[in-house]
Amino acid sequence: MSDGVTRSVVSAVPAPELGHYLAAIREEAGLKQAELAGRVPWSQAWLSRIESGDRPIALDELKRLLEAIGTPAAQSLEQRIRRDWRVLPRPSLDHPDQDALWAAEEVAQRLENLRSQPDVRLAFERRLTAYIDDLKKTTNLILRKEHQVAFIGRIGVGKSTAICRLTRLEIQNKVASRVDPVLETGGGRTTVCEVHLRTGTRHGIRIDPCSTEEIQKTVMEFAGLVRGDFDKGGEDAKGIPQEIDRAVRNLSKLNTRQEKGANGKFTRKDLARELAKEYPSARELGVEILTRMELHRRDQRDIWYDVTAAKPPLEWLMETFRDINNGRLEGFTLPKRIDVFVPDRLLDTRWTTVELIDTKGIDGTTARADLESFLDDPHTLAVVCSEFVSAPEMAALSVLERAKSAGVRSLTDRVALLVLPHPGQATEVKDEETRIPVQTAEEGYAIKEQHIQNALNPSGLGDLPITFFNSRDEDPSSLQQFLTGRIQHIRGKYVADLTRISQDADAVINNQQKAQMQAVLEHAASFMRTGISRISKPDLQGVHLHDELLDQIRAAHHSTIRATVNRAGEWYNLNYPHILGNGARLMAASSLLPLVRNFDALCATMLEDSGYSEARELITQANGILQSSTDELLRKLQLLGQALFRDEMSGDSQFWINLQSLWGGGGGYKAEVVLLNSNWFESAGRSELEKELRRIIQGEWSAVLEKVSALLEVTPEVQSG
Repeated sequence: MSDGVTRSVVSAVPAPELGHYLAAIREEAGLKQAELAGRVPWSQAWLSRIESGDRPIALDELKRLLEAIGTPAAQSLEQRIRRDWRVLPRPSLDHPDQDALWAAEEVAQRLENLRSQPDVRLAFERRLTAYIDDLKKTTNLILRKEHQVAFIGRIGVGKSTAICRLTRLEIQNKVASRVDPVLETGGGRTTVCEVHLRTGTRHGIRIDPCSTEEIQKTVMEFAGLVRGDFDKGGEDAKGIPQEIDRAVRNLSKLNTRQEKGANGKFTRKDLARELAKEYPSARELGVEILTRMELHRRDQRDIWYDVTAAKPPLEWLMETFRDINNGRLEGFTLPKRIDVFVPDRLLDTRWTTVELIDTKGIDGTTARADLESFLDDPHTLAVVCSEFVSAPEMAALSVLERAKSAGVRSLTDRVALLVLPHPGQATEVKDEETRIPVQTAEEGYAIKEQHIQNALNPSGLGDLPITFFNSRDEDPSSLQQFLTGRIQHIRGKYVADLTRISQDADAVINNQQKAQMQAVLEHAASFMRTGISRISKPDLQGVHLHDELLDQIRAAHHSTIRATVNRAGEWYNLNYPHILGNGARLMAASSLLPLVRNFDALCATMLEDSGYSEARELITQANGILQSSTDELLRKLQLLGQALFRDEMSGDSQFWINLQSLWGGGGGYKAEVVLLNSNWFESAGRSELEKELRRIIQGEWSAVLEKVSALLEVTPEVQSG
């Protein structure tokens, strides 16, 4: 090989990436830079430039270096360098699944070569294209190395405490003889927003702020609350969430104080209520509160630990987080999301990057966009938390059942149930036969796990992975291993999918010349086309788009409804566009998923029949395309449902004015809100929109079936070269 060709091969990998990987395998071999340079022999300065990426390296030079290192990792690097990636994206040199990805690339190249032949028939070309698309989609899932672990559960269940214990973000409180979490915790309603725990170069905090409009609406509600405007008619009004109330008071310096009177007794003085006496309306009071907040000065978005600080980093982090979370740190506004950075790995995952997410606790409705997005994300492990005695809690069950009803597949792969017992609860469990309390926590966990599985079985979630963690007494290593294992499981599933697709595609390529297969393929295709014809007309009349919205309004707290109405339907705990989008998805899922299951059962029966063994790849591919296309259809309809009604609702200002006028009118507030919403959706114009949505669902479903049917036009194919 000439020097020019040699350099062109090595240049397929950027010099910095190659250099850094060379340095990594040298260090793994226990060699110092000077020692390796002496073996080649080169100057250490020359080798240093190669490892830093400042100097490109020719293949013959690389071979000398790798021979000098002499480890298996060094031997495999030359193979990786020579790989010519033409169809799939090139993975990094250190990617742990490089070999599986290369096997898929080789199959993809064969598929491309066969597809490009001029006499290949259209039906077979569709099958080849479908395999290439599947390989690309699955490869992209494997190449992405960023994962999230989202902790989901009701308010006060103990998510924040478990996260801090898991990551050892704790400080020894010598005065109180206890260990305190770095992230502020309490009995619930402590964290003001979603918190993301991430690995960085040093300790620090970054916020995503609430918009000025969001803060203004919150302050106006707060103003009405402190004036007592929301107590009219005897309505049950919690007001804005306690953690938001606390932050607004601190941002405006209108908190409550304990003052000692002349009689020596302490009394509670509410500065906000004192201020409210000076203003005749909530609007004027709200303007004054906003003025006191000085939002124009609160433009700081991040803060980082200074190594010269007198406090240790974790103590600084705890105090800074607490001040930002409570609205007490000058320069910071009300956060919508807080990112906390630590310089340590959060989980022992060598190649992947993991961030932990402490979601806002569930308070009433579980129909929340933030929670459901985690359950539908292929790179997120959703950890649904439940307390021990009542596990699985209704909030946890509701989150899982909603996802299943909406057609979210692979829940048992990407969701786990974390049960959080208090000290002593596990050993209070009684043996099923003797009815005597168990001797160890492990025995209690085993019995409780069986009870939980029995409770989950009716929902089809009995196989959900379950683990237990006593945040106060237990070492977090077992929970760390559990979570790491679940992330590895997710990645392993994608690698297994890629291998299966590669093997099926390879079999199709190898067998496409065998004439004796044609009769089997044609018979299998005909049988499946008949199956498709039977599922072509879904029943779309059973569910209305707004059914779920009305159910969520009935289940929501009065104050949640009021907050949503005041924001024209855009409130995190009761979000009209999200719920309506999910309503559209449920409309489709309730009618389409039974049809998908019918076709899946048909394919399973055919795969068990030895007479169809030579058509296995065709059957598997057709079924896989139907399932993945249905998943995409459901996600598309969710977005469409949001779009169809968002403009319609936001543009109808009178609708929201009418809803706002219902507050304070006495009993029956919820019923009146439900009735007004129901009438709005059932009016002539909106019912036509729902009919249009049903037509769209039918059209999209027909397109999915046409896509599958196109794979089943089996005809003799071109012979491979």
